[in-house]
Amino acid sequence: MLDETLRALGDPTRREILRVLRAGDLTAGDISGRFPMTAASVSHHLSVLKEAGLVKSERNGRNLVYSLETTVFQEFLQQMLDLFGKGDER
Repeated sequence: MLDETLRALGDPTRREILRVLRAGDLTAGDISGRFPMTAASVSHHLSVLKEAGLVKSERNGRNLVYSLETTVFQEFLQQMLDLFGKGDER
């Protein structure tokens, strides 16, 4: 999980998508409209974020609505704390 999360967070567009979703759930079209790239490119970024477990999607009629998956963020932060020793004495 850590590798996928770091890979997903390594791209500035994906980090910006996560920032946008902090304000609330959005459809794929709403997200795409905020970026100067094709809808297909935004869709690819959303797929990477979804595979990493950072966002989830739910179908609402014809739209996919994306939201943050906060439990994965909590797990990621815990793994980072474990990795860097959270105050390990040396």
